[in-house]
Amino acid sequence: MGLTVQSVGNGAVNTDIKDKIPRDAKIIALAGNPNVGKSTLFNKLTGMKQHTGNWSGKTVTNAVGEYKNSNIHLAFVDIPGTYSLNAHSAEEEVARDFLMFGKPDSVVVVCDATCLERNLNLVLQVSEICPKVIVCVNLMDEAREKGIFIDLKGLSEKLGLPVVGTSARKGKGLNELISAISAVEDNEYSAKSRIKVTYSSTMEKAIDMVKTELDKIITFYNTRWLAIKLLENDVNFIASLEQYLNFAVNKNTSLLNALTVAKNFLNSKGINESAFKNYLVSGLVLTAEAICDDKIISFKKADYRSRDFKIDKIVTGKITGPVCMVALLALVFWITISLANYPSAVLWEFFSFLEAKLFSVSLSLGLPLVLADMIFHGAFRVLFWVVSVMLPPMAIFFPLFTFLEDFGYLPRIAFNLDKGFKKCSACGKQALTMCMGFGCNAAGITGCRIIDSKRERLIAIITNNFVPCNGRFPTIIAIISMFLVGGAGASQGLLSSVILTFAILLGVASTFLVSKLLAVTLLKGQPSAFTLELPPYRKPQIGSVIIRSVFDRTIFVLLRAMAVAAPAGLVIWLFANITVNNITLLSYMCEFLDPFGKALGMDGTILLGFILGFPANEIVIPIIIMAYMGGGTLTDYSSLFELKSLLISNGWTITTAICTIVFSLMHWPCSTALLTAKKETGSFYWSFIAFIVPTFCGMLMCFVINSLSRLF
Repeated sequence: MGLTVQSVGNGAVNTDIKDKIPRDAKIIALAGNPNVGKSTLFNKLTGMKQHTGNWSGKTVTNAVGEYKNSNIHLAFVDIPGTYSLNAHSAEEEVARDFLMFGKPDSVVVVCDATCLERNLNLVLQVSEICPKVIVCVNLMDEAREKGIFIDLKGLSEKLGLPVVGTSARKGKGLNELISAISAVEDNEYSAKSRIKVTYSSTMEKAIDMVKTELDKIITFYNTRWLAIKLLENDVNFIASLEQYLNFAVNKNTSLLNALTVAKNFLNSKGINESAFKNYLVSGLVLTAEAICDDKIISFKKADYRSRDFKIDKIVTGKITGPVCMVALLALVFWITISLANYPSAVLWEFFSFLEAKLFSVSLSLGLPLVLADMIFHGAFRVLFWVVSVMLPPMAIFFPLFTFLEDFGYLPRIAFNLDKGFKKCSACGKQALTMCMGFGCNAAGITGCRIIDSKRERLIAIITNNFVPCNGRFPTIIAIISMFLVGGAGASQGLLSSVILTFAILLGVASTFLVSKLLAVTLLKGQPSAFTLELPPYRKPQIGSVIIRSVFDRTIFVLLRAMAVAAPAGLVIWLFANITVNNITLLSYMCEFLDPFGKALGMDGTILLGFILGFPANEIVIPIIIMAYMGGGTLTDYSSLFELKSLLISNGWTITTAICTIVFSLMHWPCSTALLTAKKETGSFYWSFIAFIVPTFCGMLMCFVINSLSRLF
């Protein structure tokens, strides 16, 4: 985050955020548990399109946006969602460190009105370390629908903090929230009796021992809270103290002595480090329970969550849960396959027409034929092939994916897969990164940030490529349709989606297997515990789903693919048009690779297609077609029947088709995903492992399939 310290006595300043904010703006931190609508509130207040979603750990970095009217200028910082300031993950550390060392002028703690008691644990912790705190009880509309009524005034009196109710998605209560922030900033609100979490007399005495010593050293921070964290022996927090305050605990003799005396005192009373932490948590929970009595929260419907429980009984059941996942996956693929074909054909026709016109115009303007051919039959054609192939399925798949995300189903997938990942000594959150990989493996790799353990994060990054991205779907679907599915129409689309689903399940099984192998070899270790909330089911906002899926995902991924497709088109054109002894470089390469390809159940041309498709998986099939035809440009076939005839005439069999599908499912990541892996791991070594592991698995499986086909 780039926090730097001016001095121990004056606290820390977040220079990265300060650079983005006008000097007259007050910095307001938005804190809260995951999935309470914090980022939605941020968007409504600032007008920014910060990505939001109905699953935990969405925000992993700070986002900044401004709110300004004639009376007040605020800069809101949307910090990562956290259940507690006892950080157990990277995003929780970011949240804690910003609140502790980033010096926000005020903190708005966003709570979920449908489960307020649990959210108050964070409120109580934040109120201990931050002088200006506003409690925003969000999702009031959902609470009313479920028959939950909250006495906001009574809650404010009990907490000793200003409390505002909002419904961020509907834009209700925002003016009241701004007014409360303004009042706190102008010191108009005085918390006469801010609630304080108290512990046993033994713990309080130990805390006071350390606090007394800290008061001599630090004057800016809440030394009581610092004393608690030091007695907890929170290693990450102690490291943050040194990083942001230049304060090394292990170099301060008097403080170390005070800590030793306090810990010995606790031990003499039967309170070891583990018990101390448990008592701290119990203190927070009991205080929250005492606040949320029947005078503060009343329930009109005692069974307000019965609908969710009934649905969860099915979608998270031991048997029904996996069945629902597979059926839903097949449904999503069927819809995508059925609806994407026609717009893809229309786009191809349009770009073909445009290419012909631009080619003619360029020649008429005097552009050399070779150069025009290179630009339009090389770079431009690869570019519009990628757009034609990628855009329609992405424009269908991503909204469906976002719909499930908003509805609240993705955390259920993680819940269902958690036991499997745990048995593989991996993290259950990897299920979420797998889901992201369906759209784009680079996005899935970036999403691995939500996994706290470095070991488990590396496992997730290395295995993410076993989930096929949107660029590999067209190749797999086309081969399935040509060689594994008979007939036409709706039945063909349904059968294709079923076979595709089985192929995906093969990828998921490979993820489990390779994760386990990594966990017992290169990345040994035990799985870590993590908190996964199953949020309430919510009705997705269709407009928001479409906007986010199109702009945040479809266009983003498409532009990234286009950026590498055009240069790749030029390279491919050169290979296909430069000749030696009247034989193109492309042909030489195919011939050289042919023995390796045939050992894997394919041929050299197919293998070359995957190699030259490294920048963008979408161009694998076009390269194969071009090489088989011996032409110098990419060529489209007007029907899969014609394409199948071409492939069969070049020696394709059912075995070839199956091996090509498997290799498409399991081979090296594309250039974008690999660069993302390098960025996320910061290591060429682990990037190479991310390259070689899926490639080796794909080659091994293809070799086995080919060997078995020869036997039978």
